[in-house]
Amino acid sequence: MVKTATSPEQSWPDSPPVTQRVKLFRIYNHYRVVISLVLVALLFVDPVNFDTRFRMQDYYQAGVVSYFALNCFIALIMLPGFQPSQRHITLSVLLDILIIHGLLLTSTGITSGLANLVIVSVAAGNILTPSRMGTFYAALAAICSLGISSWAALALDHSADDIVRAGSLGILYFAAAFILQNISRRMVRSEALATSRARSIAELEQINRQIIQRMRTGILVLDRFGQIRLANAAAEELLFGAQTEKSNNDNRGRHLPQPLGLGLEAWLKDPSRKTEPFQASPTSPLLQVNFTRLDQERGDHILVFIEDMSKVTQQAQQMKLASLGRLTAGIAHEIRNPLGAISHAAQLMEESPHLDKGDQQMLDIIQRHSRRVNGIIENVLDLSRRRAANSELFDVTVWLREFRDEYLQTQDNERQPSTEIKLMLDSAIPPARFDKSQIEQVLVNLCDNGLRYSEQHTGKRYIELHAGPTADGERTYLDVRDIGAGIAPDQRASVFEPFFTTDKSGTGLGLYLARELCEANQAHLSLVEDDKSGCCFRITFAHPGRMI
Repeated sequence: MVKTATSPEQSWPDSPPVTQRVKLFRIYNHYRVVISLVLVALLFVDPVNFDTRFRMQDYYQAGVVSYFALNCFIALIMLPGFQPSQRHITLSVLLDILIIHGLLLTSTGITSGLANLVIVSVAAGNILTPSRMGTFYAALAAICSLGISSWAALALDHSADDIVRAGSLGILYFAAAFILQNISRRMVRSEALATSRARSIAELEQINRQIIQRMRTGILVLDRFGQIRLANAAAEELLFGAQTEKSNNDNRGRHLPQPLGLGLEAWLKDPSRKTEPFQASPTSPLLQVNFTRLDQERGDHILVFIEDMSKVTQQAQQMKLASLGRLTAGIAHEIRNPLGAISHAAQLMEESPHLDKGDQQMLDIIQRHSRRVNGIIENVLDLSRRRAANSELFDVTVWLREFRDEYLQTQDNERQPSTEIKLMLDSAIPPARFDKSQIEQVLVNLCDNGLRYSEQHTGKRYIELHAGPTADGERTYLDVRDIGAGIAPDQRASVFEPFFTTDKSGTGLGLYLARELCEANQAHLSLVEDDKSGCCFRITFAHPGRMI
C-alpha cells in the first residue's frame, strides 16, 4: 500500500480555511507589532531611572528590540502577499510564548504585567490551530511560567506566592485553550456547512437556469417599467425570432414588442382581464401570454409566461384529424371500391365514339373530382401514419444544391413549360438538424405550389430558393418565393388551416401537413409578409445545439 504525505494544511480538519487563517494571522501579527513597539517605546520613557528591580536589564532591552525587529520582518514579508503556511504560524506562536517568557525571566518575573500577554498568545494559537497543538501551547506556557517562578524561588529566594500565581496562570491558559478550541471548531464547522449549502444552492440555481433556458415555454421577468430583466431562449425565439447578441449577454433595458406591451398595459389596469393572442411579428406564431407578479407584496417584478398557441391549435387539429384518419383507414376500402368503379366507368365511357362535347365535360368533372377525393383520403391517411422525425445534422448548402438538381429532374416534362429554380445561398450558413425525407416532402410541396401559382399568373414556372443565417447567426432559414398573384390579406391567417385552399383542385391539406412536418423537426413554417410580389414561405430551422 502506498502512503501519501499529508500537508500541514490537511492535518487539522477543524482548522479555519487557508484564506481565513492567513487573514487571522495578519491581524495577529499587527497586534504583535503594536505590542513590541509599545515595549520598545517604554525603554525610552526614563532610561536613566529604569526600574532597578529588573533582573537582567541588558538582556531585557535586547530581547524587546529583537522581538520588535522579528515582528517587523514578518510584517514586511507578508506585505507583498506572502502566504504563511501552518508551520510558519505554529512557529510564530511558539516563539511568542518563549520570547515573552524570556522577557518575564529578565524583568520582574511572573508578577510582571507581561504575563497577561502570554494569555493572548495562547488564545491566538488556539484560534489559528483549534487542535491538540493548541493544548500544547497552553501546556508550554504553563511549564514556562512554573519554571520561571520555581527558579526565582530557589535561586533568588523569592516568595512561593509566585508559584501559586504561575499555577493560576496555567489554569487560565488551559481554560482559554479549551474554550477557544470549542468555539473555533463550531465556527469552522458552521462556516463549512454554510459553504456547502451555498455551493449546493449555486449548483441548484445553475440547474434551474439550464432547465428554464431549455423550456419550450417562454419566460420573461419584467421590471415595473415593462423592460426585460430576464428572458429564456424560448422567449427570445418566440418574441424576437432569434437570440440576439445583446440578449446573450444582458437582457436589461430591452423593450417589449408593441403587441405584448399593449397587453401588459391592459393587464396592469385590470389584472383579471385575459390577454388576447397576438403575433410579435408577421412571421412569428400566434402567442398567448399570462402575467403574474413575482413578489406579491412589493410587486416590483412581473413574471410573463408565453405559450405558442399554434402548437395548441395544431395538437387539437392533429387529434381531430388523427381520429378522422383512423376512421378513414377503417372505411378506405369502402370508399375506394365505389370510387374506383366510378373512375373506371368514366374511363370506359371516355373511349366511346358517340360522346358529344357536353358528355365529355361531364366525364372530365367526374375524373377530376375522383382524383381529388382519392387525394384527400391519401393525405388524411398520411396524418395517422406519420412517423417520428429522425433528425440528422446536414450542411444546408450542399443539401439544397442536391435537392434542386433532383427536383428539376422530376420536372422534365414535354406537357409543361421549362422549370427555373433560382438558388441564392448566403455565406456562413450554419448547419441544421432535421429529418431529410420529411423536410424534402415539405419543400416539394412548397415548390409545387410556387411553380403552379407562378405559371397561372405569369405563364412561367419560376421560383426562388434563398437560404441564409438568422439574425443571431446560429440558425438557418430557407425562403421559397414564387411570382404568382400572392395571397389576399384576409386569407393569410387561414393558409395553414386544414382543408383550406384557394385552388379548386386542391385538397387543402398540403400546407397543413408541411407545417406539421416542420414542427416535428422543431422547425417553423411561416408566411412572410413583405412588399415584394408573389408569395414567400419561410422555414426557420431549430438551433442544432438546443433541440429537445
